[in-house]
Amino acid sequence: MQIRRIDDHISVSPQIDPADVTDLAARGFVAVINNRPDGEEAGQPDSDAVAQAAETLGLAYTAIPVAQGFSHAQIDAMRAALDEAEGPVLAFCRSGTRSCNLWALAEAKAGADPEEITAKARAAGYDLSGIRPLLDALSAGA
Repeated sequence: MQIRRIDDHISVSPQIDPADVTDLAARGFVAVINNRPDGEEAGQPDSDAVAQAAETLGLAYTAIPVAQGFSHAQIDAMRAALDEAEGPVLAFCRSGTRSCNLWALAEAKAGADPEEITAKARAAGYDLSGIRPLLDALSAGA
C-alpha cells in the first residue's frame, strides 16, 4: 500500500483492500474516505467490504465516489468528512489523484490559499495545475 502524506490531517493512496485497514489503524488513521465508484475496474474490492473492515476497527468510513469531474456536493461531502475526523484521514481512489484533487477543492472552497494547497500536493507528488483555476475561483468565493 503506497500512502502519500499531504499534511498531518490527510494522506492519499491507490485502492486499498479490506485487509489494509488493520495497517491503517495501526498507523493512527481514524477515518477512511473512498473516492472510487464500485465496479470501476474488475477485481476491485467492494466499498461495503472496506467500510465493514473500517467500522470493525473503529475507523470512520465515508464513500464519496467520483467518476468524472467534481460536483459541489462531492466537494462539500469531502469537507464534511475531513472536518468530522478527529485525527489523520486516508482518502483513496484508483491512483490517489482523484482523492488529492477532491481534498484540494475542499480546502479551496473552505478558503485555503491555492498556492499552499498546490505546494502540499506537489510535495506529495501530485500536479494540480489542471484544476488551479478552479482552486483560485473556489478560494476567492469562500
